[in-house]
Amino acid sequence: MSYDVSAVRAQFPALRSGTAHFDGPGGTQTPASVVAAIGEAMSRPLSNRGSTLPGEVNADGIVREFRQAMADLLGADPGGIVFGRSATQLTYDFSRTLARTWKPGDEVVVSRLDHDANIRPWVQAAERVGAVVRWADFDPATGELPPEAVGAQITGRTRLVAVTGASNLIGTRPDIPAVARLAHAAGALLYVDGVHLTAHRAVDLERLGADFLVCSPYKFFGPHHGVLAARPELLGTLRPDKLAPSTDAVPERFELGTLPYELMAGTRAAVDFVAELGTVAAGGLAGRRERLLSAYAAIESHESALRVSIEKEVRDLRGVTVHSRAAERTPTLLLTFEGRDSTDAYRALARSAVHAPAGSFYALEASRHLGLGESGGLRVGLSAYNDADDVERLLTGLSDFLG
Repeated sequence: MSYDVSAVRAQFPALRSGTAHFDGPGGTQTPASVVAAIGEAMSRPLSNRGSTLPGEVNADGIVREFRQAMADLLGADPGGIVFGRSATQLTYDFSRTLARTWKPGDEVVVSRLDHDANIRPWVQAAERVGAVVRWADFDPATGELPPEAVGAQITGRTRLVAVTGASNLIGTRPDIPAVARLAHAAGALLYVDGVHLTAHRAVDLERLGADFLVCSPYKFFGPHHGVLAARPELLGTLRPDKLAPSTDAVPERFELGTLPYELMAGTRAAVDFVAELGTVAAGGLAGRRERLLSAYAAIESHESALRVSIEKEVRDLRGVTVHSRAAERTPTLLLTFEGRDSTDAYRALARSAVHAPAGSFYALEASRHLGLGESGGLRVGLSAYNDADDVERLLTGLSDFLG
């Protein structure tokens, strides 16, 4: 069955405002089913997890369902799913924990393609212990980060490689399995920022070869928080700071304080929402993982078609540079305008109820490496609910802005 974008859009109350949202890389809108799941969790009895009273049972069930849903989404083990306030917080926590095993002269490899949340925590952790930071550069002309560019920075002293699964600024999707092979051949761990990738492509932790992967449910229709996935046996080797009476079990030893059950319920609902798109596209496959794979295939096809139509028209506009050029990329375009400020383009589009924000979006090193300084450009990010009318409004707005 074909992808029914009208049916998808009908499930997002925020779209009734009339705004055409191209701000998905910063956070998607929320479907009604996720809003309802959050409200339902908070309206039922809740307490600390247990197995006696209704509130205890409800809380425990929410946590278990959350871990299973995220495991299905990421091709991971539910026992290796860690809840966090954000991907940034999780990365800082794990950088501090992992750095305890590093010594002066050890090395960490980071990429200039990345969001600063997968750079600065590792740089700062390395500085504290006297480890060396080595930088892998992407090609600013093509946007590509070849595996060999990362491999050239890996040595026998490398303890960790940190790289993005997809650039939140220009959409580039590096060959993570190839990077994983290089890292593991040197005895290093691989930490993948999957925040932007997970919004657009099906993720399989084992296939990627990632030792750790972080993502953010609010980038795929869920509530605001972060998730880390890893093998439970790897997590078992790490000793984070925690309170003395709190459990030492994995993954709970990494989750500080009482969990926000309503957010976990919302995330489970977001995963189910995506999986339902698979039911429509593939005729009702039984397992959630199978339906998710089908859904991502349908979403990717839909988003790619819209991206191609935007690129075709934008490249004909005078004075516009498209910085998203990699062969494998998400439906995310970074535009700059000759003699014009990208912020002015953002404001002009906003007057037509088109939301395409401007900036470097915390991908500071990438923006600088592209020669754009800290200002970046206008980012056009497609999501599953964008349609041809949104695209037409965007292109009309850009044409009007350029005169």
